Amino acid sequence: MLEYFRSAGKSWLAKIFLALLILSFAIFGIEDMFTNVGSYFARVSGFGPQDLAKVGGEIVSSEQYRRDLNTELQKLSRQFGTNLSLDDARSFGIDQQVLDRIVNTAALDDQAERLSLTFSESAIASEYASNPNFQNSKGQFDPARFRQALQQAGMDEAMFMAVEKAKRTREALGDVAGQNITLPKTLTDAMLQHRNETRDGRYFVFKVAEADVPAPTDADLKTQYETTPTAYTAPDYRSIAMIKVEPADLAEKLVITNEEITAGYERFKDSYYTPEKRTVLQITFPDMAKAEAAKKRIDGGEDFVKVAVDNGAKPEDVTKADSVKTDFLDSKVADAAFSLAENTVGAPVQGDLSVALLKVAKITPEKQSTLDEVRPEITKRLQLDKAQEEIQSIYDAVEDARAEQTKFEDIAAKAGIPFILIPAITQGGLGKDGQPISLPAQQELLKAAYGSDVGVENDAIALQDGYVWYEVREVIPSAVRPFEEVKDAVKKDFVAAKLRTLASDKAKAMITKAGTTTKFESLATESNAEIKTVAGVKRTDTTEAFDSVATLALFSVNQGSLTWALESDGLGARIIEVSKVNLPATAALSPETKEILDATKNGVGGDLLTNFLRASRAASNVEINEELWKTIRGSSTTTP
Repeated sequence: MLEYFRSAGKSWLAKIFLALLILSFAIFGIEDMFTNVGSYFARVSGFGPQDLAKVGGEIVSSEQYRRDLNTELQKLSRQFGTNLSLDDARSFGIDQQVLDRIVNTAALDDQAERLSLTFSESAIASEYASNPNFQNSKGQFDPARFRQALQQAGMDEAMFMAVEKAKRTREALGDVAGQNITLPKTLTDAMLQHRNETRDGRYFVFKVAEADVPAPTDADLKTQYETTPTAYTAPDYRSIAMIKVEPADLAEKLVITNEEITAGYERFKDSYYTPEKRTVLQITFPDMAKAEAAKKRIDGGEDFVKVAVDNGAKPEDVTKADSVKTDFLDSKVADAAFSLAENTVGAPVQGDLSVALLKVAKITPEKQSTLDEVRPEITKRLQLDKAQEEIQSIYDAVEDARAEQTKFEDIAAKAGIPFILIPAITQGGLGKDGQPISLPAQQELLKAAYGSDVGVENDAIALQDGYVWYEVREVIPSAVRPFEEVKDAVKKDFVAAKLRTLASDKAKAMITKAGTTTKFESLATESNAEIKTVAGVKRTDTTEAFDSVATLALFSVNQGSLTWALESDGLGARIIEVSKVNLPATAALSPETKEILDATKNGVGGDLLTNFLRASRAASNVEINEELWKTIRGSSTTTP
């Protein structure tokens, strides 16, 4: 049926029913409301051999499931521009989603029946009777046109009405459960305050020094090392051997004869030609009279640029430096500019768009480089061209040698191409010293190498103009580095931790002291620190002077209170006073705030609808034919 609609997609009748298809399961996502009508409303008891699920008294057949899954795969294949297989459906969880949709729909139908809910047939009939697509030229409902549409969709009036009533009843249940949510004013006020509240504060920063930390003993370092092993654990490494071929790897070894160089020069001669360039000063005028008046001033000794400025030009717009003839848009102006002698001002030129006054300030003559001048460049160019032609023969030779189990080193030596051995590299491209290692096709090569193993023969990776072959020589698993190897790092970490603890303890002591007898200003004076201020800070604000940790601290206490935040380098802390709390007005909502509240409503509505569907499934006593589901899904996973 979908194929029929696609083939008739240009007719008004098809468009009507395509719209009906889209609307029919807008909430639950099931696309084909027509082909599944019979099975959705089949009422039987117990599991038959092809019964996939039972929802209340309704049976979901495996055939129905397959049709819906196929419909979903076709839809997604069109969206992504590629054919999705059943394996793709399983890997992405699409198969489970389709079953859930069918069961949810059946559970809602069961709930509607339990509650004796239904939708008015007269309301449905009235709606379609007023639809212009089903009316004649007099604006009256045309039953024949409507029945024709139903016939083309493979339905009769009774089936259509049953589908519409069921669909609208489900939509009504969904609306009650998850739509038209009104958030409590207490919640919206709290959300707005949390998002838009700003605070002003004062703060000062004190520092701690490494000299304040006692020198660690070997026992201290051993404890640091043993209690934080992940900090000293080396990542996985791979030892990778490679051979590579690109034109540059072959070029220097190739001999180019004098005859080839001479022929190459003639072939590439134009690329070694530099046309004449001129630096031209230009003033444009709307008419010849003004141009001639300016020319008289310049002939009288006035500066060309000054005259241009007096005529409304900007100094930077007067000069066209080192321009070739084709850089001038007006051919008449170009001809005049390239006919003047150096350091001369020509007569006004009537161009196609305006009158121009020109002065040539500098002339760089044209130049045709000789063969001797470009011989090295021509030779290198020809070598690269010839090397490109030999890439395929090198590729074939390497593949033949690999088929004979020849070692990479021997293949590279015989073919005259580079052999590269990387003793150890992480998947992120770092060596054991933590420094980056450059590889050809690095991202693709490392991904492939970490997906391979020792002794596995891998396909070559294509470069832009060549190939790289690789093999994993050794897998070095992640392991804790020996203590002696990382002792300096352990000491550094130990001292850093002690400094952070010292700064934290000192900050806490200051806050405690301020709570009894000492004022904020006195704390700053005792710390020999400058008091600074911040204003209008939001919870999400982060600046270089006031980072996210400080902002979090600023919003952690009430107005007039003190708090503290550790500095990002761990070498100090800041004492913060909340000077003022600025609460936002809740009467007027900005577009941004309205968007947030709408998103919250949708989220709450979605959660309510999800919970309602779960409750409906529980009330309908959903049963899944697990053995059949395992067979269909191709796995042993049990459906929840």
